[in-house]
Amino acid sequence: MSAAASLPPASSASATFVEEAVCGSARCGTLKLRHQEVASPIFMPVGTRASVKGVSALQLEGLRARIVLGNTYHLMLRPGAETVAALGGLGRFMGWPGGTLTDSGGYQVFSLAKLSKKTDDGVVFRSHLDGARVELTPERSMEVQRSLNADVAMLFDDCPPGGAPRAEVEAAIRRTDLWGARSLAVEPAAGQHRFGIVQGGRFADLRAAHLETVSSWPVEGVALGGFSVGEPLAETYRLLVELAPKLPRDRPRYLMGMGTPTDLLVAIFAGMDMFDCVLPTRNARNGQALTFGGRLSLKQARHERVDLPLEAECVCETCSRYSRAYLRHLITSGERLGATLLSIHNLNFYQTLMRRARQAIQQGTYTAFARATCERMHADDEVGERSAKPPSVALPF
Repeated sequence: MSAAASLPPASSASATFVEEAVCGSARCGTLKLRHQEVASPIFMPVGTRASVKGVSALQLEGLRARIVLGNTYHLMLRPGAETVAALGGLGRFMGWPGGTLTDSGGYQVFSLAKLSKKTDDGVVFRSHLDGARVELTPERSMEVQRSLNADVAMLFDDCPPGGAPRAEVEAAIRRTDLWGARSLAVEPAAGQHRFGIVQGGRFADLRAAHLETVSSWPVEGVALGGFSVGEPLAETYRLLVELAPKLPRDRPRYLMGMGTPTDLLVAIFAGMDMFDCVLPTRNARNGQALTFGGRLSLKQARHERVDLPLEAECVCETCSRYSRAYLRHLITSGERLGATLLSIHNLNFYQTLMRRARQAIQQGTYTAFARATCERMHADDEVGERSAKPPSVALPF
């Protein structure tokens, strides 16, 4: 019998999602948090260290972002969960009045594998800051997230690499179940929701079985984890289309860590609701702007004297005031303002994409919308690597 078998029934979790419209498997609705209601589909900017890189909380409000992510592992190291708690919790600490979601630190088990040792008890790290010994257990992860006082806390999980053999993936599922039970035994902050994470690598049968297990837990949302960790993109899309419709309809469905605009359109088509990724700000720091006509590389000389905005139809601060020529000058000069302005535009692009997807679902035209949007984004994409519509990957719409 797995550790999850001793958990209380799922009925102890309150309904946190109201489905309002569907188009095939795609859906839109309202996510209910303790202090606000959030329309979905939703993209959540990543604020790893209590900061979305280069963008202020006020600017995020202007972009109509509603939830920001924080990272348990990084925040427990610096400034420390106790410090954040003493200053009012993550949202108040970073001057952010919207929702917050904290990951569990489970991804760092994967990404910092060379600096860690994993057992059923938990994970022992060597801090990437000073090499100090750091122990992260399910209990400690949830205690840190309680101190951070996030609206949503993720249960501690074991994320195997994309190419892991079946036996390793099965071991990760077993450990995720064990850690999930221990995570749920820790008292959450008042009103704090907790989401369970489905693992299973590239194995559809393991994913489907674990989905049933996690969905039976007393959690307010269910996430698909362990994607975009080295597996072929075609496999990810196939699994999303197969698995997402099987997730509970009365709870939010969260795809962790993906991705590109196309990734999101595919995931929404499959039935997912919530997304996060560092791509908008990371690409901005590399001089890339995301537009509905494809990505622009501001480092290219063709933009040197272009007195046009990044995107004519965009109403963000960047496009309303600055030319491609000026933005290119900032990027090639190494001015920090360049990355900030491109981040503002890219984050606005993602918020606009989510609003348009919601409207298409409500109008019953999502499949046509997703297909046309992908085709348009790919047509004039200036960045060759993994373009907006990868020609080698068949899309499900």
